[in-house]
Amino acid sequence: MLELSKRVQELKESETLAMGKKAQSLKEQGVAVINLSIGEPDFFIPDFIKEAGRAAIDQNFNFYSPVAGFKDLREAICEKLKRDNQLDYTFSQIVVSTGAKQSVANILIALLNPGDEVIIPAPYWVSYKDMVEFFGGVARIIPASIENNYKISKDTLVSFLKQYPKAKAFLYSNPSNPSGCTYHKEELSEFAKVFEAYPDMTIISDEIYEYIHFSDKQLVSIASFPNMKDRTVVINGVSKAFSMTGWRVGYMAAPKLLADACDKIQSQFTSGTNSVAQKAVIAALLGGKSKVEYMSEKFLKRRNHLLKELESVPNLKSHRPEGAFYVLPSFAAYEGMRTIEGKILKDARDLSMYLLEVAHVALTPGEAFGAPWCLRFSYAIDESRLTAAVTQIKDALKALVKS
Repeated sequence: MLELSKRVQELKESETLAMGKKAQSLKEQGVAVINLSIGEPDFFIPDFIKEAGRAAIDQNFNFYSPVAGFKDLREAICEKLKRDNQLDYTFSQIVVSTGAKQSVANILIALLNPGDEVIIPAPYWVSYKDMVEFFGGVARIIPASIENNYKISKDTLVSFLKQYPKAKAFLYSNPSNPSGCTYHKEELSEFAKVFEAYPDMTIISDEIYEYIHFSDKQLVSIASFPNMKDRTVVINGVSKAFSMTGWRVGYMAAPKLLADACDKIQSQFTSGTNSVAQKAVIAALLGGKSKVEYMSEKFLKRRNHLLKELESVPNLKSHRPEGAFYVLPSFAAYEGMRTIEGKILKDARDLSMYLLEVAHVALTPGEAFGAPWCLRFSYAIDESRLTAAVTQIKDALKALVKS
C-alpha cells in the first residue's frame, strides 16, 4: 500500500493556487468567474525582452546552464542592485533560481536546523510559514492590524524579539504580499537598529514587488543600512516587475557563505535555471524600472478605482496599500452570518467559497496569510471587471442573514 511521508501529508496546498483551481473548474463548466485570487500581472512581456529571448534561441542557448546562473546574468543582477539599491555585490554572491519562491526555499534549507525559529510578520506571503515548518523550523508570527495598515512598529518588534531572542531568521516581504503595505526608509532604519542587538539573526528580505510602489516616501532595501548587508539575504526576481511569471526566474543576493550553500543545494534539486529565460532576464534588468513604469502607473489607477468601489460595500473595513497589487480588507462583520441554504460562515474560507459560488468572484481567504476574516483582492485586472466584481460581491452579501 502506498503511503506518503508525514511531512507531505501535513503540507498544505498553496491557498492562492487552490482557489485558482476552483475558479478554473467553474469556468470550464461555463460560469463567468472573475478571478481576483491570483497574483499575476495581466500585461504582456515587453517587446525588448521578447527580442532577447528570441536571440538566445537563435544563438543556440539550449544546453545546461551553470547551477547559480550564467555569469553575465549574475553580473547584470549586481549592476541592478548597485543602480537601484546602492548595494555592492560580486557575481559570486548571486544565485539565480527557478523563481523567487525557490530562492526563499533554498535559503531556508541552508539556514534551518530542526526547531530553529523564524520570525514572520503577519499578514505574510502564503508559503512562508509552510516552508519554514516543512524544513523543520518553527514559525513565530508577529501580528499586525489593519488599523496600522498591516505594519508592525519598532516597539512591537523590540517586544517580540525579547520573547524569541534565539530566532534564526526574520522573514518578510516589502512591499508586502498580501497587504501591499510598504516599509520605507525611516521605518527600516529603526528596524536595522533593533537588529543590532541580535547579530546572529539572518534577515531575509523578499523584494519581488520593489518596482510596484506608489508612495512618495523612499523605498530602500534593509541591506543598505550599516552592518546589515553581511547578514541580509535579498530575494528578488522578474515575474512581477516585468510581467514574466511564466519564465520562472528569481534570484538572491547573499553573503558568500550562504550563496555557496544555496548553490550546493540547488545543484542537487534543480540545477540551473532555463537558459533562454536567463538571457531574456539580462535585457529586462539592464532595461530597468523606466522600461516598465507604465505597469506601475496602471496598477495605481486600478488600486484607486478598487478602493473607491470597496467604499460601497457594507460593513467592510479596508486600508490603503502603498505597493504590490493587492488590497486585504476585513470582512469580520460577516462572521456567523448564514446563507439562504442555512450554512453558517465560520471564517473567511467559508465566505470566499460562498462568494465564488454565488457572486462568481474568486478571492483568497486571509487565513492563508495569517489574517483571519480578511479576503485578498488582486487588482491585476481591468477596471471594468473590478467594478463588476464588487457589484456581484455586494449582491451576494445582501443575501446573507444573521444567525
